Order: sequence, then structure tokens, then C-alpha cells
Amino acid sequence: MLSRRSFLQTAALYTAGFAGLRALANQPLATYLASGTATGYGPLLADPAGLLNLPEGFRYTAFSRTGEEMDDGLLVPGNHDGMAAFPGPDGRTLLVRNHELESSWTAKSPYGEKNERFDKIDRSKVYDAGHGRLPNIGGTTTLVFNNKLQKLEGHFLSLAGTVRNCAGGPTPWGTWVTCEEVNLLPEPDAEKLHGYNFEVVPSATPGLVDPVPLKAMGRFRHEAIAVDPKSGAVYETEDLGDGLLYRFLPKTPGKLADGGRLQSLVVTGQKTADTRNWTETPNFPVGQPVAVTWIDLDEVDSPDNDLRHRGAAAGAAVFARGEGAWWGNDSAYFAMTNGGRAQLGQVFRYRPSPFEGTPRESEQPATLELFCEPNDKELLSNCDNVVVAPWGDLILCEDTKSVCRLIGVTPSGRLYVIASNVEVGRELAGACFSPDGTTLFVNVQHPGYTLAITGPWDKRRA
Repeated sequence: MLSRRSFLQTAALYTAGFAGLRALANQPLATYLASGTATGYGPLLADPAGLLNLPEGFRYTAFSRTGEEMDDGLLVPGNHDGMAAFPGPDGRTLLVRNHELESSWTAKSPYGEKNERFDKIDRSKVYDAGHGRLPNIGGTTTLVFNNKLQKLEGHFLSLAGTVRNCAGGPTPWGTWVTCEEVNLLPEPDAEKLHGYNFEVVPSATPGLVDPVPLKAMGRFRHEAIAVDPKSGAVYETEDLGDGLLYRFLPKTPGKLADGGRLQSLVVTGQKTADTRNWTETPNFPVGQPVAVTWIDLDEVDSPDNDLRHRGAAAGAAVFARGEGAWWGNDSAYFAMTNGGRAQLGQVFRYRPSPFEGTPRESEQPATLELFCEPNDKELLSNCDNVVVAPWGDLILCEDTKSVCRLIGVTPSGRLYVIASNVEVGRELAGACFSPDGTTLFVNVQHPGYTLAITGPWDKRRA
């Protein structure tokens, strides 16, 4: 597990400046092409294998495909989604990967289509076994990857019995928090409530973690989290068109299972501020930080899936499908998938107060800024997961019905394409970098496999 010192050293790689990023907002593609200067790594080349187009000098390895047998005798689950990378033994990388699955999608189950492999695991380690008839098949897998050989060396189920594990986020103490994107209706044979976060400790040894629901972090349609390493505050997104931004203040920083307070973000002086900008006249201007505060929420474990309604009624700001979240540059970044006038996506930046989570916050309030909103599908089309690259660029995964791409954004505000799927509608998710910065990992959700991308990352043109 990462020590706090190791985490901060790694995090420092992710915190290069983004001061120029707002320059891209609301400007047409011609703005970025007018100078005639190419940004990024050059044009994409057609992939002879028909999977992923990359610039010259880059290559990929595809592995851990849906249905392959894993080290524990189970099958690779489908719907690969959010993911993070952690240091493993002997320079290996440990990937903890989500699987956004519902119990009825048995063709993508780790136990086989007829649950014929379900007896291979300890039932006590399954959060919801569905009375043995229709177990919940979401959860996480852990992968051991050899960076030097660019080869998968092992993979196994690490969290079992959860549902629709969409995204999540790494913590400063070296764990992965996976989030359930719960539906309004429960699973057909559910034994327990869902819509929680769970914590997974990365390990190279096959085995399941204890499935402990972090109920104090709220029950809602979770998407992703980002953690402030200074205060220990955890920021959470909600994947709904009228979702909120949440903050969890743990009783004991680094020990989420100890409980804490859940809050929702309020724009100071604006009751139920609408940040979505779905109207011709934007309600929330680009590049103008506004002071924010937080209000406490009660009954955070409500079975009625009504947390956002009660929060908005109390004045909380509303967001357009909050998805990816990542910490970097002393800020939290949030991707809103269909925000903006053209509903093509937004990125927000939250700068915490120097007194984050304490009674002194009002002395120097935190701010929220609409960092970018291109409204141009050539630049960005429905951003989902987000990560900050070791060299300081923001990298966004697209989830769109057309060709899904990895989009880089430089600190000066220029956008460039890192990769694109060959086939349309194949969502990209879970982008993250190996601890040594050499390899970019990303998932293709359907039909379900993971890619490791290497190349001359240090050769990006400004």
C-alpha cells in the first residue's frame, strides 16, 4: 500500500498547471487551428487490427477480455469501467477495475451464464448473493501487469456481490473506492440495499476483500470520487441530469468506514443554482470562480433514492450527469457528461478552502469554476472518466454513440486526440497511468477488454 509520503510524491506528478484551460471554453474549433501549429502527438494512424487508432510511435496491448478464465477459476466479468493503477511488487502495476453489471446480465457474469462457478468463492465474501438464484455480479477485478514486458501476469475477482460499479477513485492512502450506480428499482433477487461505495485494497494475491458498504457516504446513483490529500475530504459525483456534488468529511481521515458527515455543494447567494447551461443564455459563466459553501444532509441512507431532491430543496446546486472525478493541482476536477448548451459536456474545477471541512471555511471560502464547456463535438463529445497525466495534461474519456476518443487538454487550453476506437459506440473508461508514468491504461467497455498504451509521451507538441 502507498504511504502518505509516496502518494504525495506521485501526486506531485499530476499537479502541473491548468491556468490556460479555460481558454478553450465556448470557442469554435477554428480558434485552435488558426495558428497552424499542431498540438499533441500528430495524426492518428489506422490500426491494422481494427481496435484502436494511435499516433505514430505509439502501440497498445489488449488483455483481460470478457469471458477469459482468471487465476481464481472465475471468468473476466463484462462491462469494464472505472479503474486506477497502484504500485505492485517488483515494479509491477496493480490495476483495480470496475465492472458495471446488473444481476440479470448473466452472459457477462464471472460465475458463468448459469452460475456454474459460483461455488468457487466464499459466500461470506459476497455482498449480495441474490439468495443464490441471481447473485449481483458487479464488483471489481484486480490485475497484475508487468510494465517492462507489457504483459498481463494475473487477474482475479477482488470485490463481489455489488451492482453497476461504474467509476470511483484512488485514495491518498493507496486504496480504490468503487461506486455503485444504483438504479431506481432494486435487482430482482436483491437481499440488500445498493447504491453505496466500497473500499478495495490492491493486492497481487488473489482473494476477495470484505464487502463493507460505506453507508455514511450516502446512498445515491454514485459515479466517482476524488480525495483532498490535505483535509481528507472526499468529493462525490452523481450520474443524473439533476444530480448534486457531495462532500464527505470522515470522522477519521483515511478511515472511511469510521463514518462521517455528508454534505452537498451550494453556490453562495444562489439557491439551487443551475450549472447545466442547457438554455441559450448560460446560467453559469465559464472561467468565473464563485464562492461556495456546503450544507449537511440527513437520512443519507434513505431507501427512497431522494437525497438529491432533498438537497436541491435546501439550496444545493444542480449538475448535468456528474461522472469522472480526479484530484490534481490542489483542486478536484469533475466531468459533467451532458452539460452545456450543446449537451456535449463540461469540466468543473473545485478549489478547496485553506480551512476545508472546518468551522473556519467562511473566512476563505472554496470556489467552483466552470473550467471548460466547448460545445463543439469535434473538440469534445460527452466526457466521462477523467485523469490528470504525469506531464500535466487533462485526459478525458468519451462516451458517445459515435467514435469514442481519448482527448488531451494542455495547460494552455489546446485539445488534441490521443486515441480513437475504430468501431463506433465503444465507450472508453478508466483511463489511468502506471506509477512509473510509462503506460496509459484504458478500458473498452463493450465488448470488454483493457488496453495498455505506450509511446513517446515526452514528445507532445505544445
